[in-house]
Amino acid sequence: MWNPIIRKQPVQWCRPLLLMLLGLPVPAFCDTAPTAAELDWQPWADLPPSLQQEVPRYCGGTYRPVELAGSGEPAGEEQAQADEPINITSRSARYRLDDFMELRGDVRVQQGALRARSDAADYNQVSGELDLKGDVVSRGEGFLLTGDNARASGQGDELELNTATFLLHEAHMRGQATRIRRTGTESMRISEGVLTTCQPDRNDWSIAASQVDLDQDSGFGTARHVRVRVKDVPVMYIPWISFPLDDRRKTGFLYPSFGTSNTGSGFYVATPYYLNLAPHYDLTYTPQFIHGRGYFSEMEARYLGPLGQSDLQVGFIDSDNAYADEAPGNSSKRWGLDFTNRSDFGNNWLGTIDYAAVSDDDYSQDLNRTLNIQQSTHLQREGQLRYRGQGLNFSAALRGFQTIDPAIPQARRPYNQLPRLRLDAGDQWGNWYATSETEYNYFWRENENLGGLNAAVGHRLRTQPEVGWELSGLPGFLRTSVMLDHTEYDLEDVQKDEPFSRSVPFVDADAGLFFDRFFTLGDRFYNQTLEPRLYYVYSPERDQTGIPTFDTALTSFNFSQLFARDRFTGGDRVGDNNRLTAALTTRFYDMDRGIERARFSIGRIQRFEDENVALPNGQGRSSASSSPLAGEFLLQPLDNLTLRSSGQWDEEEGETLRGTSQIRFHSSDFRYLANAGHTYDASTGLEQSDLSSVVPLGEQTSLIGRWIYDMDNDETAGTLAGIEYTSCCWNMQLVAQRYRTRDEGLDTRILFQIQLRGLGGGGSAADTIRREIPGFEQRQPPHSAPPMEELKRPADNGWP
Repeated sequence: MWNPIIRKQPVQWCRPLLLMLLGLPVPAFCDTAPTAAELDWQPWADLPPSLQQEVPRYCGGTYRPVELAGSGEPAGEEQAQADEPINITSRSARYRLDDFMELRGDVRVQQGALRARSDAADYNQVSGELDLKGDVVSRGEGFLLTGDNARASGQGDELELNTATFLLHEAHMRGQATRIRRTGTESMRISEGVLTTCQPDRNDWSIAASQVDLDQDSGFGTARHVRVRVKDVPVMYIPWISFPLDDRRKTGFLYPSFGTSNTGSGFYVATPYYLNLAPHYDLTYTPQFIHGRGYFSEMEARYLGPLGQSDLQVGFIDSDNAYADEAPGNSSKRWGLDFTNRSDFGNNWLGTIDYAAVSDDDYSQDLNRTLNIQQSTHLQREGQLRYRGQGLNFSAALRGFQTIDPAIPQARRPYNQLPRLRLDAGDQWGNWYATSETEYNYFWRENENLGGLNAAVGHRLRTQPEVGWELSGLPGFLRTSVMLDHTEYDLEDVQKDEPFSRSVPFVDADAGLFFDRFFTLGDRFYNQTLEPRLYYVYSPERDQTGIPTFDTALTSFNFSQLFARDRFTGGDRVGDNNRLTAALTTRFYDMDRGIERARFSIGRIQRFEDENVALPNGQGRSSASSSPLAGEFLLQPLDNLTLRSSGQWDEEEGETLRGTSQIRFHSSDFRYLANAGHTYDASTGLEQSDLSSVVPLGEQTSLIGRWIYDMDNDETAGTLAGIEYTSCCWNMQLVAQRYRTRDEGLDTRILFQIQLRGLGGGGSAADTIRREIPGFEQRQPPHSAPPMEELKRPADNGWP
């Protein structure tokens, strides 16, 4: 029962409802009662500067936190308790002992964090019910209710308002209803209600429902007989939906995704269903219909166990009509699978599994939509166990591949490593150190149609013991070492009757100095460094023409490669070296901001002997006395403008051999984006330019574009063009994309995405734009949900 404590307050005039009941005119200065949203809405111009930086001006403002609401109501406790006494204040009171009580004039009721206010109230001491009359306002933890009149239960745990409005601060959700019943400190039921997350007096979208239940404790709401409305015009009917009030996850339908392309897939629509099975595991099932192909299903299951997280993704179509016509000899049952696991067993032991497989070479291109299977030439399958200790690292792995590009000949397909064992150890005594890297592999692949070294499979044991001395400090550094690269082979399916070995010793020395000076430019304080560096390496030539190349390739020549010990990766070729690298780097630091504003590096290799060790195709051999000049360039004159360039220059021929350049600009809020790139490689004839940009047409509309141009073939290699519109309660992207496929054709597709704040969104345009345009992922819409954590799928991305 209520336990009221009555206090009187001075009478306040100008009560519009009371004047209207008495038949008297309402003065102009007496406005009708504001809605819940209007009570706590603060215009943008009145926001503190810290909030103005977070809230876009076009939103018009935001809802104030409770402590800033200025309601004049006392701050409540952390949580209301039903057995706490109810404090009631009013300006006047008239009562009959143990029977009835009339309260008039600014009646205020408080129980813990729950508070209510009205013009008048009647309290029945027998039943314990409290009737509030005229401009009722009830505030709780994170919500606000208003109404014409209300009735509170005798236990103080329920409050029912008529002709009511409501506001949920955290969800930015407001609405109105014929009746609202507060069923607890954090839950309410709305009858014949309308709700939206748009700012007051602007219903870009809303939903009308016969009944809405909002539960802030669980973080979700449900609605029955729902009409989705755009500008108050109904556009969709849904019998029942559930929607989030925060970023907690819940079982239910997610928003549908849809799109179209010209590569045989045609129009498709998918309706994902999310199952929140337990806090540590969940599942998403996505049935799809693809025009011309049929019904296609994808599923993702995630499990977070005591050792780590596992993720299983599967796609399946029982009968692909289009594929049956394209490849009549193949099965029309098609599937794809991807499984990943990351485990921590404790005591420095870690494990990983990454396994991907598809039914046919064209699955990834034709069907894959949500799985993490990449549209690459090889799918990797690997399981690995690792130990990381003090001075000791060990790993054991099984690694295989599925080649999905039929144009790659058998002789160029990668080897499986069954197994791959690696042990690294090291220790240091003062300036001296010793390390050892040992690796064992068994290489295998299909070789029925291969001959010579291409048919070789077998064992390889490689060890690299090293002893070195190093000294570093403020003036610079000096490091020198001696290393032996020793490899044992035992091959099968080639004319090698006995195991054989190869040993190559290495001697190298690396030295550098640091000079710096301080200077001012304008009102800025800078530090410039000058860093000369010399690196020498020697290793003798060994005949390696009879050794297959299981995992070896030639590294790309660039500035960082000037200081590499060997020009080959893998263990089947060890380069012969007698060379000296000379390089110079200078950096400019903005000391006031702590930013590297510029960096210039240049260097080259001087060879004292020809380099004769090469791959079977001849790559890696050089008789030139010096390498091309290799350089890097970085310039950041502004915090939001970066220029990068790297390349190689042949002085004798006077030409660029290889180069990459990038310019990136963005405004502080990433609304303006501009990226320009150029890539050139004389050895392959590749020359491409890449331009991308996001340009606002106003505060809320932006144009999106990307153009990749193949300058060698004088043709467009890919485009993306679209438009984005952002408001405070919804966001839309529409783009058209053309991209080159594996068969050198151009695929065209239309992508669309819309997001309604509080109800989620559908489509896949935003993900594509984020991949295509650097910096776009920084453009966060206002009031966006927190980032997703592992197994914390936000339910606001759909119709749960």
